[in-house]
Amino acid sequence: MIEAPSGRGRGLARSTAIFSLATAGSRMAGLAREIVIRAYFGVEGSINAFTVAFQIPSLVRALIADVALSSALVPVFSEMLERGERLRAWRVASTVLWLMLLALSALTALFIVLAPWIMRPFGYSGADEELVVGLSRVLFPTVALLGVSGVVVAILNSYDHFTLPAVAPILWNVVIIAALAIGLPFLESDPDQLYLYAAAVLVGTALQVLLPLPWLRRLDGQLRPILDWRDPAVRRVFKLMLPVTVGIGLINFNLVIDTFFAARFVDRNLAPAAIDAAFRLYMLPQGIFSVAVTAVLFPTMSRLAARADMRAFESTLSLGLRQIGFLLIPASMIGAVLAEPIVRLLYERGEFDAVETTIVAGAFAAFCAGLTFNGTMLLLNRAFFSLQLAWIPTWVALGVLVANAGLDAAFFRLGVWGIPLATSVVNVLGTAALLVLMRGRIGRLDGARIAASYGRIVVASALAAGAAFGVWLGIDGVLGRAVGVQIISVGAGLVVGGLAYFIVVGLLRIREREALLSLLRWHPLGD
Repeated sequence: MIEAPSGRGRGLARSTAIFSLATAGSRMAGLAREIVIRAYFGVEGSINAFTVAFQIPSLVRALIADVALSSALVPVFSEMLERGERLRAWRVASTVLWLMLLALSALTALFIVLAPWIMRPFGYSGADEELVVGLSRVLFPTVALLGVSGVVVAILNSYDHFTLPAVAPILWNVVIIAALAIGLPFLESDPDQLYLYAAAVLVGTALQVLLPLPWLRRLDGQLRPILDWRDPAVRRVFKLMLPVTVGIGLINFNLVIDTFFAARFVDRNLAPAAIDAAFRLYMLPQGIFSVAVTAVLFPTMSRLAARADMRAFESTLSLGLRQIGFLLIPASMIGAVLAEPIVRLLYERGEFDAVETTIVAGAFAAFCAGLTFNGTMLLLNRAFFSLQLAWIPTWVALGVLVANAGLDAAFFRLGVWGIPLATSVVNVLGTAALLVLMRGRIGRLDGARIAASYGRIVVASALAAGAAFGVWLGIDGVLGRAVGVQIISVGAGLVVGGLAYFIVVGLLRIREREALLSLLRWHPLGD
């Protein structure tokens, strides 16, 4: 949600609103999936094998496919469209698609063969090691599928179509939920149930990739079976993709490092899944707000960079940073103070017990400390990508990786929540480094305005968090913790906290509030 008084800015704000709603639907479907998984598996026992098995395919996907690929293709594709080279743009996209599909298919086959050696460092042995290896082999093909998705999403985003890519993951979640609900009652052993889960992830990924393809026909070009690798633009995509791949991959490699420390030094039968369960909650506001703002602004910043309109680029980036702070600072504070009741309400049923609630809530609260900074890093990374200066965030990501490993080594002694705390600290360090480097590149960043806005937002958020906790505590103390009462107490706390926030930001005259309220006066499907 961004300030948009008129014209192009209004269109961007409307796009962000629509994308936010679509992403919210996707994230809520993901939350429903997570609730089902935790009820069936909890966070202790063999579910940790699945969590570990998913880490390497997820890392490879981040390194080469999906977000990394779309981040490299959007600036080049958008630039060619801006210059009127439509046919060439589509030819380049087609070439990138087929080259990536061939390469990722071969890489997937290689990783399936090498899976026993790749998964061994996580410390599992015997039947547990066999389960981790087998699950990873089922999950590896998602890498090739998401390579196709990276190209399709890049094309749609370059045409300012954001909703469908945000909605597609809903199908992925529905497939998994349906498969578990239908299939698990017929399976008795944990390994069989986890293999069903892995197969559902694979099928859901395939359907997620196929869903947006018909929408490409509505655009002014189409993907074809072309391999025009001699085009300099194709080489430029892969040249740009290299630092993007390394940069995004390094960020995602932090998750692998976190999982390694959780499995090897904390508790391999509890910590990986507990951290993952907390991470899914942490990503809910991240996905709804900062991902929406970033996805909508990325093509715009790419076009402004192509025009060398740095004043508009700086203004757009500043606006995005302030909107991320406006949305994520209150989410982080309210999430932290209500961490335990939120986890209890969402997860504590079936195989997930009260002890696991306390552990996951601690991890979630530690994640919340870095929520806003993770969002600002995401936007700043994309800003550098749009300037086609991807090596800068790459070097920052390398520094973050080293810092994260060092902090994991220091903080794992705190228990499960020490690993998320290390992540939050490195998010702060990474944001600071990116801000300094961005200012050095564009000359200014409206820093005084951003700092003033963030200061007032922190005050409003702290008051809102206090109000939310007080309301929850009062209702919880009087009415108890039946499920229906928990819905009322947690819901009331969130609603009162949200209302208190908007009242205080109005009193403090925080301008970002007006940008958000202006969206409510626009019909989201209007012109």
